[in-house]
Amino acid sequence: MEDIKLHRLIDHTLLKPEATEADVVRLCDEAKKYNFWAVCVNTYYIPVAAAQVKGTDINVCSISGFPLGAVNSEVKAFEAARAVADGANEIDMVLNVGAFKSGLNDYVLKDINGVVRACGDKAIVKVIIEAALLSDEEKREACRIVINGGASFVKTSTGFGPPGANIHDVKVMREAVGKHFGVKASAGIRTAEEAVSLVKAGATRIGTSAGVEILEEFKAGNYGKLL
Repeated sequence: MEDIKLHRLIDHTLLKPEATEADVVRLCDEAKKYNFWAVCVNTYYIPVAAAQVKGTDINVCSISGFPLGAVNSEVKAFEAARAVADGANEIDMVLNVGAFKSGLNDYVLKDINGVVRACGDKAIVKVIIEAALLSDEEKREACRIVINGGASFVKTSTGFGPPGANIHDVKVMREAVGKHFGVKASAGIRTAEEAVSLVKAGATRIGTSAGVEILEEFKAGNYGKLL
């Protein structure tokens, strides 16, 4: 048995297009109160988030090629580099699912590696594979490409596509990447029970806009032990 430090697995997320600067400040205040691992915001709000969490151990996560992944590789790399320059130290990029399903694995590999190189040693890269659009074998192959591309995490979903994180997909992804590679479960995670179940299945990071509700439920409930 071991205790789950669930707060340190959460990327507290606000990617809604209508989010205001006040909303982002509130997100950061919540992250500081609960000591979440990161705040995740759109690129426009990186400077705001970075200023708000400066001097804490909370990371700033942003995005590249979000939410479809279907932009040119150069655009993704530029977006990631600018995000890092503005203060992000984690980048969640979106796999080019159409290119992957077209069998253009070399392109997909270079697409990922371009973002990784753009981030250098200043930010880790998580790759969103939009698992609900893939067969299990495609998920495994996508995970292999993500590893070979130099990223640090594979991530289930954007939250803007089909239904998000589920236990089956996380298990498939964990099996594909091995014990030590990062797996981020994201999209539709609203309760402590869901979050803990995904951690048990192999997730090492949880992306959610409901971090406060999850932590309050987690502290109040019988979820603190991981079998």
